[in-house]
Amino acid sequence: MFTGIVEEMGTLVERDEDTLTFSAKTVLQDLAVGDSIAVNGCCLTVVNLTATTWSVNVSDETRQRTSIDQLQVQQQVNLERPLRMDDRLGGHIVQGHVDGVAEVIQPAPNFRVRVPTTLMRYIVEKGSITLDGVSLTVVNVFADGFDVALIPHTIDVTTLGSRVPGDIVNIEVDLMAKYAERLMVSWAPAV
Repeated sequence: MFTGIVEEMGTLVERDEDTLTFSAKTVLQDLAVGDSIAVNGCCLTVVNLTATTWSVNVSDETRQRTSIDQLQVQQQVNLERPLRMDDRLGGHIVQGHVDGVAEVIQPAPNFRVRVPTTLMRYIVEKGSITLDGVSLTVVNVFADGFDVALIPHTIDVTTLGSRVPGDIVNIEVDLMAKYAERLMVSWAPAV
């Protein structure tokens, strides 16, 4: 479980088939093999660890749903360690289970993305949304996407400030919306 508050930007330093290796500083503190790290919002498991790097394996499911395969060596990524039970929840509840990808239409500060139609039903004005692991608040909802207002701090400490039109970002919709839909469907009368 994560909060969508990015702790630092790390760098992809090596790709070797299904293994990605990242360099970082902050997220390496207290890190152990088997721990989870959110990389651009994707919950990944640490499989190897050195003093300055850590590696993860990527599954076919992750490749199909996320932008992980598009990462290039030396590209920066947003990183967050899992939430501890005694931590503040500064963002919102984020699982690190990416629902799909969105296309950047307009860059920061009025950041707009185009979203797959299947995810639009979970997006509401002033609702929580996660883009590349960053907890954000939806400002406006459009037929094919939404926008968020990025403050200067978010632009400076996450990769969202460098995103340009055409870039692909990971999107995780609000968990509560998915549960609410599931409950409503199970209670709806059979047709």
